[in-house]
This record gives sequence, C-alpha cells and structure tokens, in this order.
Amino acid sequence: MDVDVEGAVQPTRRSSWGWQKGTLLLAYQSFGVVYGDLCISPVYVYKNTFSGKLRLHEEDEEILGVLSLVFWSLTLVPLLKYIILVLGADDNGEGGTFALYSLMCRRSRMGLLNSIHAGHGSMTSQEEPCKESRSNLIIRGFIEKHYSLRVVLLLFVLMGTSMVIGDGVLTPTMSVLSAVSGLRIKFPELHENYTVLIACVVLVGLFALQHYGTHRVGFLFAPILISWLACIGGIGIYNILKWNPSVVRALSPYYIYNFFRKAGEDGWSSLGGIVLCITGAEAMFADLGHFSKLSLRLGFTVVVYPCLVLAYMGEAAYLSKHREDLQSSFYKALPDRVFWPVLIIATLATAVGSQAIISATFSIISQCRALGCFPRIKVVHTSSHVHGQIYIPEVNWTLMSLCLAVTIGFRDTEMIGNAYGLAVILVMFTTTCLMFLVITTVWNRSVLWAALFAAVFGSVELLYLSACLAKVPHGGWLPLLLSLATLAVMSAWHYGTAKKQEYELQNKVCLDRFLGLSSGIGLVRVPGVCFVYSSGVSGAGNGVPPMFAHFVTNFPAFHRVLVFVSLQTLTVPKVAAQERFLVGRIGPAHHRMFRCVVRYGYKEGGRWGDHFSFENQLLVKLVEFLRLQQQQRQQLDAAGDGEEEDSSGEMEMSVMSMSSGEIDGKKKKKQVRFDLDLDLDLWRASEEEKELMEEREAGVSYMIGHTCVFAHESSSAVKKFAVNVVYGFLRRNSRRPAVVLGIPHTSLIEVGMAYRV
Repeated sequence: MDVDVEGAVQPTRRSSWGWQKGTLLLAYQSFGVVYGDLCISPVYVYKNTFSGKLRLHEEDEEILGVLSLVFWSLTLVPLLKYIILVLGADDNGEGGTFALYSLMCRRSRMGLLNSIHAGHGSMTSQEEPCKESRSNLIIRGFIEKHYSLRVVLLLFVLMGTSMVIGDGVLTPTMSVLSAVSGLRIKFPELHENYTVLIACVVLVGLFALQHYGTHRVGFLFAPILISWLACIGGIGIYNILKWNPSVVRALSPYYIYNFFRKAGEDGWSSLGGIVLCITGAEAMFADLGHFSKLSLRLGFTVVVYPCLVLAYMGEAAYLSKHREDLQSSFYKALPDRVFWPVLIIATLATAVGSQAIISATFSIISQCRALGCFPRIKVVHTSSHVHGQIYIPEVNWTLMSLCLAVTIGFRDTEMIGNAYGLAVILVMFTTTCLMFLVITTVWNRSVLWAALFAAVFGSVELLYLSACLAKVPHGGWLPLLLSLATLAVMSAWHYGTAKKQEYELQNKVCLDRFLGLSSGIGLVRVPGVCFVYSSGVSGAGNGVPPMFAHFVTNFPAFHRVLVFVSLQTLTVPKVAAQERFLVGRIGPAHHRMFRCVVRYGYKEGGRWGDHFSFENQLLVKLVEFLRLQQQQRQQLDAAGDGEEEDSSGEMEMSVMSMSSGEIDGKKKKKQVRFDLDLDLDLWRASEEEKELMEEREAGVSYMIGHTCVFAHESSSAVKKFAVNVVYGFLRRNSRRPAVVLGIPHTSLIEVGMAYRV
C-alpha cells in the first residue's frame, strides 16, 4: 500500500518541481529582456530632474522631495499598477495595449476588429459569463450604439500602440548615450563626437543580436542585468551608510507635499525628469507573452524593486553632500575602485535596457499585423516552446536606423529625455483608460472600482503628462511626430483592408449563378486539386470569391477538386488545434467543391509553417469530413429517413456542439465533434476519398488574388488620398500574400483584379 501511495504521489511532486523550475527559468530570462529599461534609469533620472530651473539649497528638502517622488512613483506605477493589477488583465497570456482591446472586441461589440475578423461560426467559449450590473450594461451599450465612439476608441488604441513603437526608438538612444557619457567623467577633454560614435557602435551591435531571438538574448543578457542590479544595490547601500543615512526619511509622502510647497512651479516642471524613473513599466506588460505573470512578479518584487530603491536612495545621499555634482551624480557617486567595472557593466546594461522595449515593439506590431492594422511583414518565431518570442527583420532594422538618426541628430540626453518621458507617460495613460473599460465591460466589476483605479493612477499620470507636454518645444515633439506617422500608416492600412474585405463580401458570386455561368461557357475540368485562398469571410457561405469568378469568366477551366480556403485571424491570442479547421461542401457532391475556414489567433497569424505540411493538414481534414459525411448518410439510411439531402449538399464539420450520435438528419447544417486518428489507406477509402487522393497525385495548385484597390471616382479627396496614395503605397511595398503563406512560385496562380471601393 505504501508503495502504491508513493507511486501515485511521486508524479505530482515531479510535475510540481518541473513547473517551479520552469517558472524560475523564465524569471531568470526575464532579467535579460523585461526589466532593463527600468533598471538603467538611475543613470539619468537625477541629471534630467535638475537640468531645468530646479536648484538645490542648503537644506535637503529638494533632494528628499525628489527621492520621495521617485520612491512612490516606483511603488504606485510599476509595482501596484502593473505587477499586481494590470498583469491580471492578460489576454490568455498575452499583454499590451492591443491585448486589452482584443478582450473588449471579443466580449462585446465595442471594437471594430471583431466585425472584420469574426470567425465563421463561433468559438468554444472558455470564459464563464458573469452577471453584469446595470451601470456596466449602460457603458457597453452607449459605446456600441455610437459608431463614432468605436472609431475614436480604435484610434485611441492605435495611438497608444504608436507611442510604444516610438518608445522603441527613444529607449535605446537614451540609455546607451547616457551610459557612454560616463567616459567624460574620467576624460573631460573627450569630444562629444567620440561618445556619439561609441553609442552608435553599441546600438548597431544591439540590433544585430536580435535575430538570435528572445530566448538566446535573454540568457545572454540576464547575467549582465543581474550584475548591474547587484552593483547599483550594493553601491546604494554604501552611499547611504557613508554620506547620509537619514535619507530614509524620504519614504514618507510628507516630503512630496513639502517639495511642491517650496519648489512651486519649478517642482512641477521637474516632473518631466522624475517620470523617467518609471520608464519600462509598460514594457513589462507588453512583454508578458514572452514569459508568464508569476515569473515577472517574482523577478520584480524580489530583486528589481529593492535594488532600484536602494540605488536612488544612495544617489540622493551622495547628492546631499555633493551638490556641485548634479549633472554627473551617478558616476561621481561611484567609488574609484569600482568606477571602470561599473561603467563597463552600465554600458552593457543599457543594451539590456533597450531589449525590453524592442521585444515589446515586436510583439505589438505582430498583433497589429495579424488583426489587419499593419502592413504584411515577415515574422520569425524564434522559439518552439514560448509562442510569443518573435523577431521581425524589417522592424528591427528600421528601429536601428531611427535610433542612429536620433543619436546623431540630438546628441543631448536632456532633449532625448524630454521626448522619452512624453512617450512613456502617454502609453501608460492609454493603458489606464483601457483598463477602466476592461474592468467594467470584461471583468464585470463595479464602476466604482474602475473609477477608483482610473482616479488613482490617472491623476498621477496626468500630473506627469502636464509637465511633459510643457517640454514639447524642447524635444517632446519627436515622439508625437513618430506616433503620428505610425498612426497614419496603421489607420490607412486598416481602412484600406476593411474596404477591400467589404467589397469582396458584397461582390461574392452566388453559387447558383456561378454554376449557371459555368455551364453556359463550356467549362473544362482539368486534373488536380486547387486551393483557392481568400481573406476574411469572402470564401465562406453559399458563394465563391469574386476573384475566382473573374478567373473562370476569362479562362473557363478549373481543377476537378476545388477547395476554397479562407484564412481568418480572430481576436484571441491562440486557437486550439481542434478548433482551427471548419470544413464544408459547396454545391452537390459531384462538383467536388469544398470550403475550409482556417482560423488563427493574432499571435499565430505569421506562423504558417511549411506549405507542404499545411497542404497535408487541409487534405486530412477533407478526408475526415468525407468519412464523417458518409457515416451520417449510413445513420440516416439505418433510421429509415428517406428525405433527400438538399441539392446544395452543404454540411459543416466543426467542433462546436454535438457529438456524432446526436445528429439531426433533417437539418441542412449539421455540427459534429471529430477526434479521429486518420488512416489514409486507399483500400479503406470511399470512392470520393480515392478520387481526392488521385487528383492530389495529379498535382496541387494554389490560386490567390492580386488585387488593386482604388477609391471610387465619386469619393472624397481625403478617401482618394488614403486609399489610392497611402494604402496603395503600403500595399505595393509590403510582402505579397503568397510570400507570407510560403506558396511555391511553381504552383502559384495569381489572378489580377481591380476593386473600386
């Protein structure tokens, strides 16, 4: 009996240890990716805070006030808001601004993306419905009722996303240039051009490492950041004990009140520098898909937060005795014996600090691309275990070029800091506003709780935002310019894509009309299988895409087996394998025409894999469908139901509701559950299955549309510019759909067609 009990318990212990080991491993990797932006901030926070009109007096009120503001900002925003609260608003393990929006799209009609990317049929819901209060229903209904509010909400989300992308340019520039400037402490005669050159070399090396993926980069960078945290934490303790142990008084919020009372307007202006202490907090949420909530919470609360507090306290203690070192307090506070090691580690740590926002930029752009809000680009999945770890070459090299341009153009960390702070606080305020809607409409919590969340964090962020906006003429214009350019690209692509899919939906050819047209033009069926690809819902339902009808009209021949494949990206991060394919028949059985809706989550849209493997999966699902349909006919015959099947022969195989034993033979559309171990032995196959395999041996072709979208002649000038100029330019310079899908050129048929939208 004892042996049996131990044998039963032992696997549980092993699995528990494996789970803990995996969490600790992810927590270790997160040091090399997530927290670097936050941890490098001590290099430049005090310098930027005291770079304006704020000056130190004989008393320590200004120093203690700034330290108190830094401490409570770190406590309220990164710790309380993000680590404790916002990480809980993940979208099935994915974070970021777009993840919050996708939650609202899926749970309500407040979003615009769900109408375009809605899957054919419904997904199996894994979220238990909660009882909604009257106030929550009023908020949701008000936004759903007014289309203009839904447009404003989408633009607001795109603006926040654009700010994150702009942050991806400013973070590497600010952190690397600040670290390299430490050389001028030991070499005052060193010309500024040399520090800029060294910073550019470090930036090029950083972006050159990105193609190795988050997994390898995390392992490479994690020891550097852990060493950096140990350095700043240890030096902080040293400076506190040596120079001024009484700085611990600044933990009291009274010193914030005292600071503003004495500093007045100068104190308010200094908030534009203090806000830099919380840069990188948004990246923790955006990088959630690379790791897990527990690993991020563990790493931040146990290691990052205490070391940062000690570092800021130690620097404040040094400043209280060395007021003349305001503009270089971080490096001047280092003991001479450790100056060079810390400088080297600081330079390496700045690269780590930049990694957080670079990975977040990859994640967010990938989400936007999958949901039709960003042009088609190459997405490389760098890990087979963690699905969110990706690399986007075009974005990587674009970010590098912009970083080099800003570094060479600005040179001054003060102006870059002004731009950096504005970008960071705008992203945080966007998240706070979206969290209010998530708390009320997705979590179905009381409006009072949502209002309390928005009031506490929104008031802090608005205070910082007001100070940052005052510095728009002094560098703050840069993130606004970058975000507006990105917002214009995303909005134009989303609008053009929506109009294109709307045209295809409205102009899809009815099946009866298509079959009548085919018989009247002497249609020829050639051997082989043809997969006709279409986007959105144009290939679904009782109809065919206008592109295919255009092809047949001009060239009256197509393959003996036709499969209309509709690729859809849903507003969920991932789609379960058993829910990915939705197969049905179009027309009578002898036409051998099928449709297959293939559904992906927005984190999976770029992971098509090898086209041969994808082709095999489609054919396997077709054979499963044919066998299941044959079983249903046999069940109907055994039941004595003589009712003939509808001539359209349309039947859908999905994973939604009924089992194969619960089929209603009198329904035109039958939904069944499949879980078959498919065996493709021809001696067991039916005639239709054999014909499918024979046609596959004859050859497989892929047909895809090559469309040109133009605004209608009666359209407004703004619409013509958005569609003809901006969207047309982006479409011509983005990756072609066939390349994204990995379709071989030797088997590709592209059909040109012009859309007037």
